Amino acid sequence: MIDFSKNHFQLFGLEPAFQLDLARVEQSYRDIQAQVHPDKFSHAPDAERRLSMQWSTHVNEAYQTLKQPISRARYLLKLHGVDTLEETNTAMPADFLMEQMEWREAIGEAKDAADAAGLDHLGAKLRQAMHHLQDDVGRRLDQSHDYPGAAEAVRKLRFLEKLREEINDALEALEA
Repeated sequence: MIDFSKNHFQLFGLEPAFQLDLARVEQSYRDIQAQVHPDKFSHAPDAERRLSMQWSTHVNEAYQTLKQPISRARYLLKLHGVDTLEETNTAMPADFLMEQMEWREAIGEAKDAADAAGLDHLGAKLRQAMHHLQDDVGRRLDQSHDYPGAAEAVRKLRFLEKLREEINDALEALEA
């Protein structure tokens, strides 16, 4: 049923690109799962049931990768032989690092003041910054094919994602 040699985009019948029609990804996922879901093979021989589990797992992994912008960018870069080196390459431009310090300071001040509205505002600004950076990743991957630049932008997104988690944790702590 499923060709495990296909990449995630091929599996869903898509051209490899960062900018995707997520509704189409969702529909392709549902169509494929309808064919391979283990429940459909509940009365099949053991070998077929195991294979159905493998197919279903593979389809789930592909779907999870494609629906999330950062994981989709990483996957596209991997297809082009580029590793984002997020764990080892933490070098960032000085202006970006200064922004990170400002974000952390603003988050710290809002946390210390138990300012939920301030944290919400910071969260909204951060989502906007992440959206702009995701647009940049898309342009670098889909238009200019600047894979090293896209890898750097993905590393930046990881920094912003950590800030988002910090804001969410602070809001949860205030609600507790």
